[in-house]
Amino acid sequence: MLEALKKGDEVITSGGAAGRVTKVGEAYVSVEVAKVGGGKDGSAPVEMKFQKAAVQTLLPNGSLKDL
Repeated sequence: MLEALKKGDEVITSGGAAGRVTKVGEAYVSVEVAKVGGGKDGSAPVEMKFQKAAVQTLLPNGSLKDL
């Protein structure tokens, strides 16, 4: 599962953080976990970086309507 992670996948980490994958590296993934005011559309993404091994569940796309 971890090898197949790609941008746009919706995941849950072992710590319980849920979000959408924004970047995939060799050992780490960046996950958008929330949005806060300030972007062009009134919101800016909050991204966290996790070790790939921390990704516990790959959700079906569309599971997270709004973070």
